[in-house]
Amino acid sequence: MENSPTWIAVAALALQRDDGRWLMHRRPADKHHGGLWEFPGGKVEPGEMPDAALVREIREELGIAVDRAALAPAAFAQGPAGGAGPAIVILLYTAKRWRGEPAALEGGEVAWFAAGEIAMLDRPPLDVALCDRLFSPGTELSRQ
Repeated sequence: MENSPTWIAVAALALQRDDGRWLMHRRPADKHHGGLWEFPGGKVEPGEMPDAALVREIREELGIAVDRAALAPAAFAQGPAGGAGPAIVILLYTAKRWRGEPAALEGGEVAWFAAGEIAMLDRPPLDVALCDRLFSPGTELSRQ
């Protein structure tokens, strides 16, 4: 078996305020998918549980503290295998509780949107798929 990974796990967060709006992060222009809106998060390191990775990534990216107990698994999406690099698998969690005020500490910007507004944003393909699953008709979140 090769030492290079065939896929990379990424943990992402759909953070929801009391008013029902969701936090989205706009990627810095100089990054892959620059200028597109995504759920914040990042790579899961070897030996790290996805929820622990997400707590770490959110602290680094947004400067807020999210307790692992406040995270609820919501959806996942995976990119195609066999491309230029390993496939990406995004594990999406939701949370409604955190400490601090979210800020874009690694560049880009953050903003709050209603679920219907998110569909109008330019997003990377995997975030489009995650939004489709998260806000699909008939889900509890689609009615908020």
